[in-house]
Amino acid sequence: MKKLLLFSLVSGFAFQACTQGIVGQEDQATVTAGNPVIQGWYADPEGVIFGKKYWIYPTYSAPYEEQVFFDAFSSPDLVNWTKHSHILDTTNVKWANRAVWAPAIVEKDGKYYLFFGANDIQSDNEKGGIGVAVADNPAGPFVDYLGKPLIDKFHNGAQPIDQFVFKDKDGQYYIIYGGWRHCNIAKLNDDFTGFIPFEDGTTFKEITPEGYVEGPFMFLKDGKYYFMWSEGGWGGPNYSVAYAIADSPLGPFKRIDKVLQQDPEVATGAGHHSVIHVPGEDLWYMVYHRRPLGETAANHRVTSIDRMYFDENGYIKPVKITKEGVAKHPLK
Repeated sequence: MKKLLLFSLVSGFAFQACTQGIVGQEDQATVTAGNPVIQGWYADPEGVIFGKKYWIYPTYSAPYEEQVFFDAFSSPDLVNWTKHSHILDTTNVKWANRAVWAPAIVEKDGKYYLFFGANDIQSDNEKGGIGVAVADNPAGPFVDYLGKPLIDKFHNGAQPIDQFVFKDKDGQYYIIYGGWRHCNIAKLNDDFTGFIPFEDGTTFKEITPEGYVEGPFMFLKDGKYYFMWSEGGWGGPNYSVAYAIADSPLGPFKRIDKVLQQDPEVATGAGHHSVIHVPGEDLWYMVYHRRPLGETAANHRVTSIDRMYFDENGYIKPVKITKEGVAKHPLK
């Protein structure tokens, strides 16, 4: 009886540790991260690899007046995560006072540039928009790079939020962004202080596909440009992710299908994602937020990771959201 009780306790601890993203079964061939992968209310996660570590940069999911900082999380293997607190807060961004969210990050020439939305502006007459912060380390501390927003106006009807920075195969960096059901793309200049106009003289081109709401993301695979975005309302259960494929980062993008959505047996409100591709391997991960079952508060969102697969024609298969999460995978 004592042996049976001990086995039950150990098994229970192993399961709990697994679901909390803590390694508790090192003797087994497969160790999974468990979802959510990080503890706390976090949303809009940007997943990226720097060196031999995975990183997640999320929104701190809280009322706008409390969304005044960013935390980051790093892991060598997708299972063990380290929290880096307050890598940026509004004390270092004088023009931002609330609603800092949806960070995007790139490394260039030894510097790390963190792009973020702030203040949730509703018109061109308000202060705020998309800003840039810079640091020498992916864990920060980050400081305001420009002393003002990079984008502070509505162009083509797009609210200046939800920015993603995409590096094309020719080395050109683009910023892709937009709320209010409009999405723009623009060429960033070499030092990220402004923009390079397109050949026709315009700076912001609209690339909005059918169904687009917010949360754009782009990646390259086999020479094709995969453009992804969130649909539905972020505060509800039907938030989701759809995608398109084109031969250019400018599109045109024709919606193909949804690839991420709620599973009423696992979680609701699955959306606003990013994608991690492990270099040199056919391993793709979708990093996204979702709402635990039973939670109805809009800001009660958690960050999760699940595998993403492609079929033989290069189309993305629907992502199965899980409680178990992904297997342990150290970077080479």
